[in-house]
Amino acid sequence: MIRKIALTSVLALTAGTASAEMNFNRIASFATPLNMAEGEDTSRESSAEIIAATADGMMLAYTDSPLEALGLIDITDPANPRPAGNIMLDGEPTSVAIIGTTAYVGVNTSESYVAPSGFLKSFDLTTKAETGSCALSGQPDSIAAAKDGSFVVVAIENERDEDLNDGIIPQLPAGTLDMIALNDGALDCAAMKIADVTGLADIAPTDPEPEFVDVNALGETVITLQENNHMVVVAADGSIVNHFSAGAVDLEGIDATDERGALIFTETQEGRLREPDAVKWIDDNHFATANEGDYQGGSRGWTIFNKDGTVVYESGTSFEKAVIEIGHYPDKRSDSKGVEPESIEAATFGDTQMIFVGAERASVVGVYDATDLANPVLKQLLPSGVGPEGYVAIPSRNLLISANEKDLIEDGGVRSHVMIFEYQDAPAAYPQLTSAGADELIGWGAISGMVADEDGMIYAVNDSFYGFQPSIFKIDPSTTPARIVDVIRVHRANGAPAQKLDLEGITLDGKGGFWLASEGRTDRAIPHALYHVNSKGLIKSHKQEFGLPAELMAVEKRFGFEGITKVGDTLWMATQREWKDDPANHVKLVAYNTDTKEWGAVLYPKAEPARGWVGLSEIVAHGDWVYVIERDNQIGADAVTKKVYRIPAAEMVPAALGGDLPVVSKELVRDLIPDLLSLNGYVQDKVEGLAIMPDGEMFISTDNDGVDDHSGETLFFSIGVNGQADPS
Repeated sequence: MIRKIALTSVLALTAGTASAEMNFNRIASFATPLNMAEGEDTSRESSAEIIAATADGMMLAYTDSPLEALGLIDITDPANPRPAGNIMLDGEPTSVAIIGTTAYVGVNTSESYVAPSGFLKSFDLTTKAETGSCALSGQPDSIAAAKDGSFVVVAIENERDEDLNDGIIPQLPAGTLDMIALNDGALDCAAMKIADVTGLADIAPTDPEPEFVDVNALGETVITLQENNHMVVVAADGSIVNHFSAGAVDLEGIDATDERGALIFTETQEGRLREPDAVKWIDDNHFATANEGDYQGGSRGWTIFNKDGTVVYESGTSFEKAVIEIGHYPDKRSDSKGVEPESIEAATFGDTQMIFVGAERASVVGVYDATDLANPVLKQLLPSGVGPEGYVAIPSRNLLISANEKDLIEDGGVRSHVMIFEYQDAPAAYPQLTSAGADELIGWGAISGMVADEDGMIYAVNDSFYGFQPSIFKIDPSTTPARIVDVIRVHRANGAPAQKLDLEGITLDGKGGFWLASEGRTDRAIPHALYHVNSKGLIKSHKQEFGLPAELMAVEKRFGFEGITKVGDTLWMATQREWKDDPANHVKLVAYNTDTKEWGAVLYPKAEPARGWVGLSEIVAHGDWVYVIERDNQIGADAVTKKVYRIPAAEMVPAALGGDLPVVSKELVRDLIPDLLSLNGYVQDKVEGLAIMPDGEMFISTDNDGVDDHSGETLFFSIGVNGQADPS
């Protein structure tokens, strides 16, 4: 039931070191709706997908497919990006490349899958004026510019209809490569060449579907044929230099099953086709691919090829396993393509050749030192935002930019963002919590309630996202990042995982075991309940399960216990939101005396929500006070209430249920919003965990929703003794 941590970590992901070294840290985030003009409807979906920078590195341009626009960001001061507006397009932008201050944009105008069409357009970014337009041979996808500025290449994908024949190709018309000459930056449509890439792949040779392109200093274009699992290198004159299968990888120790709510990395996929998406030249002879996969593959990693077809490096499952250790594994994608590496970038910072691998579903980017192409070293994992699609490195300014396409406006979530990272002489700020260094791989996520032990350890539970694997994680907060050193699985006497639990709170029982609070949801047969487990996570019998009394069940709602603490023989549970009998903006703090078996409660006055709702998400007793986390359900710029309050312990005198309940007073300890912005992202929604050490030092954690429509970021940080740390 318990996995032990190794004495030393085998990974380079140490977010804090005794002596500073060069690391990337996020310095700013830019929400795409900021580029909408005053008076526009900002509730419309927008998205940053493919991104590029001007030659001086002062302006960014990104494709915004939902708005049919090219978005611009002024990064003269990269720590304070400013909106530079949108250039509206007559169609869907698919990709952008920039030479000097001229942007070249692929625009899809296809009427149907069988009648694909599109244009390559050019724009002067200083005036936003269109300077040229060439009709393409079909539907464009990726574009790239030659390094000498002599031509632009466009991958004409002519994508398949995924609803036709289960998406299996061939589905004509076939894709191709369009090559458009430039004369002093001006498009020369008459000189356009079309490179035929049919008849090359073993899979559907009549229907190549070019996905991504890049051009090296020799003027050679590398093309991924993702659905065909094939690579093609094309010379500047349109002739084929070489082509070869992208090959396959045997994957071991992966989670290949979704919908079970558990992280179990014991499965195998043999002969998994790479099906690469993005590709980037490293030098004139080598390129790297992000092996996202399509309908028959996806090897969860990335590869370095020599253009002669030789595999120089294959990451296998090592990249995904590093992502698992920092809590970013997207369990709901297990049966598909796992972390789905989709994006790749290569650049030299100082004297170090680097490769950046973006995982779309895990919402991270891996930073590799690729000085030795046969043995790249993973140096960092950066939190890139939800659904990273494109990256651009600006070595001259020590910057890395990510474009994150997911806009969750319809679900009340965070908007699409562009995030800016700087290469600094400073420790890495992220991750703040990791399981790296354990003897066995520990997957984790959706951290909820926490409690501190007298030995300096913190215990945390995961919530119902992992309903088939309820767990207690033992965390050592003395290291940077904090480390998960053990995991205890909550189970029953027959050894099976305890199911129908939504663990939201944990406290010590004083005898080596734990009391756990489960938030009920009766419409899904999840009871509101307390569970008493021993040090190994065992629920010995039904006598260790405590349902709510009739007086509470008569007024219950699904928004139940969100924390538990123990004072003497009494357990106190924080109810998240109002139940049926609660006054407006008041919630119950429920008491259960483990000796007398009596239930009672007091009322807690919470804030009037500015929008959405406000509730409690944690409760911890320490000294003469009882502390709670009060938060709204808002994210990003809409967040108002993310606060720690304290209640005098003397007021925590429970009254009988069913009658009038006393209202306790509260005192603000800390507004957490400055802390939640300290990594220069956006304010996370679910501040769920509070642990108070014996000396009064307080630790806060956030719930990353199991990386489901979420950036995957888990923030775990100290707010000092009695909450008095400086958030800066």
